[in-house]
Amino acid sequence: MIANEHLQPLVERWLPTQRWFAGKGRPASVRVVPLAVLSGSPPAVELWTARVDYFDGGAEVYQLPLVAHPNPADSLDHVLLGSIDGDDGPLYIYDALHDKDVTPAWLEGMRRASHDGALRFTRYVDPDVIPVDEPSLVITAEQSNTSLMYGDLAILKVFRRLQAGVNPDIEIHAALGERGARHIARMLGSVETELDGQPCALAMLQEFMTTATDGWELAKASVRDLMAEADLHAEEAGGDFAGEAHRLGEAIAETHADLAGAFGVTPATAADLAAGADAMRTRLDHALTVVPALAELADGLRNAFDSFGETRGGVVLQRIHGDLHLGQALRTVHRWVIIDFEGEPMAELAARRDPDSPLRDIAGMLRSFEYAGHHRVIENGLDPQLSYRAAEWTQRNRDAFCDGYTAAAGFDPRDQAMVLRAFEADKAVYEAVYEARNRPSWLPIPLASLARLAHPEGPA
Repeated sequence: MIANEHLQPLVERWLPTQRWFAGKGRPASVRVVPLAVLSGSPPAVELWTARVDYFDGGAEVYQLPLVAHPNPADSLDHVLLGSIDGDDGPLYIYDALHDKDVTPAWLEGMRRASHDGALRFTRYVDPDVIPVDEPSLVITAEQSNTSLMYGDLAILKVFRRLQAGVNPDIEIHAALGERGARHIARMLGSVETELDGQPCALAMLQEFMTTATDGWELAKASVRDLMAEADLHAEEAGGDFAGEAHRLGEAIAETHADLAGAFGVTPATAADLAAGADAMRTRLDHALTVVPALAELADGLRNAFDSFGETRGGVVLQRIHGDLHLGQALRTVHRWVIIDFEGEPMAELAARRDPDSPLRDIAGMLRSFEYAGHHRVIENGLDPQLSYRAAEWTQRNRDAFCDGYTAAAGFDPRDQAMVLRAFEADKAVYEAVYEARNRPSWLPIPLASLARLAHPEGPA
């Protein structure tokens, strides 16, 4: 094993530079702890954890798969933590997930379904389905985890921020896989350990959706095609997305039905709805400290949240996706596939498994159509003609999505207008805070939506 005292200073410098590290800019102490060694061909992959204790309160634990080489590896220079003195000379420490020579170790453990010390590998398919001989490639777009493609057959998601408890992404995919759910990727394997005496997921392996394109990219292409036409309406443009939006609505409805069948459904109580409204108001109060422009909308938004809390009857709770948007939907040749059932990434693990209303997922997708429709306006300037066409595209695809959901579910989510309005406003409040902190030029998108949602007579 790499010596703890040598590794500690390297991790302290390296960890804050990683895109999946959530504590950027927060003063903290870091403590590294060895977890396990992956069986496989040398050099060995060592799994470490880094506990981050923030000076302003709170703590997080991160997973660090590391590999040590006796000589510099030029191909891994971009993931070099640094060098240390070993017994036989210097050792160069790298992020092991980028080292193609050692990444088969994760799949080999799954193929064997082994219990290897602190690690427990689970296999959900026949052994020969696990593609241990395929080369790996890190997907650089990942934000909160690290994902590797193995050829075009499988994708391994390695969880970076570790939380003790049952992982909803693994739990849901395993349960829906047993039910033969149509709109998910097949689960192939997983890796778990223990953290604070509870199970803790380290990684999961799924089939890779060959030829798939995510919904966000498809929607953006549709908007681009519309904006390129000088005088066509959204339904007349060659890249009209409404048919796909309708099919996506059907897919979400079917997935919600699969989740209900796997985990059950319960009516929301008055206490459930009151607590939900309180949480929405609390998030709004916090947002007001970050986005002053929300002040003139606050009364209308609070009215929407109050109405949600006073709803009586008709709201059901079940397991949902929890972080649904167009980027979480892949369009394959045959169907839409929904991915990443982790829930809200920054929420505590237990909260991500709590039952919630399917309308929260629907609201998340409606917000995503709003973003897709208006992103070109932000990029090209607030031109009135572009704004009109963006609004037309957005409403057409929001309606098509809800029509598709209605066709598959047997009920129209728009019939619960006040509940849907509250969920959409709650999501837009979150977006306003995010944009104010990270992309101020995009802030007009959620602010325009919140102006609409805050008006009691406005459309849902």
